[in-house]
Amino acid sequence: MKIALFWPGDARPRPNEVALPSIQEATVQMERALRHLGRDSYRVEGFLSRPHHAIERLGPIDDPLIGICVHWFYGPHTTDGVVGKDNPLLLASNFSGRWPGLVGLLNTGACLASLERPFARLWTDAADWTRDAAFLGRLDEWCRTGRIHWPEDEVAYSAPVSAEAARLARGVAEDLRRRRALLLMLGDTSMGMINGCFGPRLLNRHGFTEHKIDQAWILDQGRRVSDRRIDDAFRFVRDRGVTFHWREADAQDFTEESTREQLRDYLAVLDMAQEYRADCLGWQYQLGLIPLRPPSDFAEGLFNSACRPEGDGRTLVCATEADQGNALPMEMLKRLLQRKGLHHAVMFHDVRWGAVHEGRFLWVLLNSGSCGAYAFNHEPDTLRGTHSYRQPAMYFPTPGGTFAGESLPGPITWARAYLRDGRLWMDVGRGEVVQLPQKVRDAWWEGTTRQWPFMAADLGITRDTLMAHYLSNHVAVAYGDVFGEMVALSQELGFQVRVLGRRS
Repeated sequence: MKIALFWPGDARPRPNEVALPSIQEATVQMERALRHLGRDSYRVEGFLSRPHHAIERLGPIDDPLIGICVHWFYGPHTTDGVVGKDNPLLLASNFSGRWPGLVGLLNTGACLASLERPFARLWTDAADWTRDAAFLGRLDEWCRTGRIHWPEDEVAYSAPVSAEAARLARGVAEDLRRRRALLLMLGDTSMGMINGCFGPRLLNRHGFTEHKIDQAWILDQGRRVSDRRIDDAFRFVRDRGVTFHWREADAQDFTEESTREQLRDYLAVLDMAQEYRADCLGWQYQLGLIPLRPPSDFAEGLFNSACRPEGDGRTLVCATEADQGNALPMEMLKRLLQRKGLHHAVMFHDVRWGAVHEGRFLWVLLNSGSCGAYAFNHEPDTLRGTHSYRQPAMYFPTPGGTFAGESLPGPITWARAYLRDGRLWMDVGRGEVVQLPQKVRDAWWEGTTRQWPFMAADLGITRDTLMAHYLSNHVAVAYGDVFGEMVALSQELGFQVRVLGRRS
């Protein structure tokens, strides 16, 4: 039986065009690896850049399938053609940060798991895939059995929790039972991230609920935001220390007016959050308004900062891409931090790429939207260390700035909610943000997306444990140790808990 190779794609033509040389090279590498194992393959035509492409091109195929993952792509461009079938399915990625195929693999894998569609995953950072013996061994295992077994020695389903941590968690759980947290959703999940959409039937079992507002309301509400408020907000962010990179090379159209319009959207959403007494936000982000409004990154970064215009000294948790799988742990971690007397900012990040530095595997956590200023300065009352660069024009035709900086070192607790087997789960782990030497930092940052906030983190597990078992491309990160409290709170609220960490 031959193996079908397909190219899951972005919905936007330009990213697919830019990634074409990489995906062609990776496909040739996979074909050579399969031939090395005595297997024949054929290619499915073109990028699958719409759900109907998956339905029409993958749906009729009963042969084993391999998705070649070298850049960002949308989950439904795979899932819609394979759900309801049981032919072996493998997602295979080069391990590169430049065009983040591993990010697409993690997201699409989580989408498949949420739909209960079995799949396997595999990756390599080798220049010649046929020379990676471990990769070839697992590829051969998949060709023979349709599965790949990965060790689970860093995966557990409970952890010791101190009496004090359990008491603190019970207090937060009681608060959520008295008044469940309202998640105000600005649009729906973004870019095919169906794994991040839980809906009220699941949310209400775990202390949360949602209210959805069409993103178009941002335009209408923005008309009512006065110039005086925008002037005050603009003065605030400059006075509190944001560095704006207006009119720089390749960003001539990014101006003060771009930032003012981003602040208009911030104030419009703030008004809606106050109207609905929302506890946290999910913001659809790129899609829908992208030809009409600047990107929401700067506004989202402000919401996740305690220091913000018209603020009350607290963050308002904002999950970019309307990802409920991060919104829930972010709000839970925030409440635990507050109750423990720690600063309550929680960061939203992509698991973008990683490498070994001084004997430790460090992940580059790098997301364009929802990292707050506290990561860059550890000062609740300023925005120092925050830089706003023009979002790359390839993705964002309307100019607007990011909310970027280098995250400071320190211990962290991280978490992620996801849907598996029809139930909500919570992954929880400990880690550490590491400060890299400038030369290494710059190489890693320039090798990914320099305009976005940067965090180099040891997540307390090996690379292969995350790549083999983690069910998202997103992670919620809080400075400080609330690990035991987060395990206990997740259990109190009815989540199935999975602890990821090295055995001591």
